[in-house]
Amino acid sequence: MSDAPLILGLDTSAAHCAAAVVQGDRVLASTGEEMARGQAERLMDLLQELLNGQGHVWGDLSALAVGTGPGNFTGIRIGVSAARGLALGLGIPAYGVTGFEARARLAPNGATVAIPAPRDMAYVTGDAGPALVPMADVARPAPAPTPAALAEAIAGQAAALWPTPPAAPPAPFYVRAPDAAPARDRAPTLLP
Repeated sequence: MSDAPLILGLDTSAAHCAAAVVQGDRVLASTGEEMARGQAERLMDLLQELLNGQGHVWGDLSALAVGTGPGNFTGIRIGVSAARGLALGLGIPAYGVTGFEARARLAPNGATVAIPAPRDMAYVTGDAGPALVPMADVARPAPAPTPAALAEAIAGQAAALWPTPPAAPPAPFYVRAPDAAPARDRAPTLLP
């Protein structure tokens, strides 16, 4: 058994459900399934299958890593809440990794990390911070990674940070507000 940390990375920030197991700088296994919906129902089984396939159990994990976005609002919340719940239950740290950090690990030199967004837009980072811009305005966009490669990069980022504990639990990383808005009506008064 290696002394390197065993880290399970997961991502549901887009129309996919993906996971990877890394030990140190070695990818043991990864998988990704394209899906427009159903990540919440599929995620835990996918993680269990990945661990079983490598002969590992939940108690073998040193840490978790999760993609925190930007991306699909609901998908991000599914992944982050799963990672936080598992970390709490297993008593291990969970690292939040932004889509920018993960894709930067995969992008060729000189390429722009651009995360696809709805309506032919893209999330990019710049001097002013993250922004939403038209995809056509992105110069030299990096190739889009497969869901499995994205999960590998998320787990790899956490492995690179190990053993430094995360500063805070993973939290969604949004560049723009969600399309849904809170109700404008005043909430009803509750009786004592």
